[in-house]
Amino acid sequence: MGSAEVSSAETEAEVRDEAAEFAVRHAELARGYGGNGDPDDPAMVQAMQMVLHIPKTHPPARSALLEAAAAAAVAVCLDPRSGPGGEWEPRYLAWKRSRIRKVARRARGSQWVAAGGVDGVTIDVDGAQARAFVPGPVGAIDQRIRKLQIGGTDLEHDEPGPPDPRLPVLWVNAALEMSVGKAAAQVGHASMLLAGALPVTAAAAWAEHEFRCAVRDADDQRWAGLVAEVAAGRAVAVRDAGFTEVAPGSMTVIAVPARA
Repeated sequence: MGSAEVSSAETEAEVRDEAAEFAVRHAELARGYGGNGDPDDPAMVQAMQMVLHIPKTHPPARSALLEAAAAAAVAVCLDPRSGPGGEWEPRYLAWKRSRIRKVARRARGSQWVAAGGVDGVTIDVDGAQARAFVPGPVGAIDQRIRKLQIGGTDLEHDEPGPPDPRLPVLWVNAALEMSVGKAAAQVGHASMLLAGALPVTAAAAWAEHEFRCAVRDADDQRWAGLVAEVAAGRAVAVRDAGFTEVAPGSMTVIAVPARA
């Protein structure tokens, strides 16, 4: 066997190994969440922190920022470091097997730069940036993240136009009038649910594109049609626990797989 043939065989073996490892991570995500409930110690409650980059001047478009947040959240879950033997695995599983929580904060300037030094994944969508961090206890949040403001800043709703049919669409329930931080957490839930519900080959293909998705607001009429899609098993829905902003059990986001 020549050197070129050996190299090709090694490459094929590496691709198969990567696919098998991704399948294991996907299977864990697809199993669902929350089986262990919350710990007795409030400081040990598990949460995924997220930071939205919202500069004071020239803030990003709301929809693009939410798209970045959704992609970052699922990227952490399916990152090799969250898989078996990975450095993030214990923290990721402790969170995933508890009650799922996400907390979105905002940062600008040096705060945003400092946040980049904390374990996580940053996604950029058309200049809008969000970073999702490896989950952990709320009592042990890195100080670079803990000091960041959770509320107080919102972004105007924009109209980005029809979504690309090659992308999954995360439809936000406009009637709930969620803040950008709340919506970021909810689309993060939605991207996780969708990735777990997809066949592993489709999820792997989505990962190749950094989990790029479209986020759009759904009015009452569109929302009614989307609820029917959920009932038919063609879409997945996020139902909020009601800790902040919305009533318990509210359906906040519906994720629809790519059409093309």
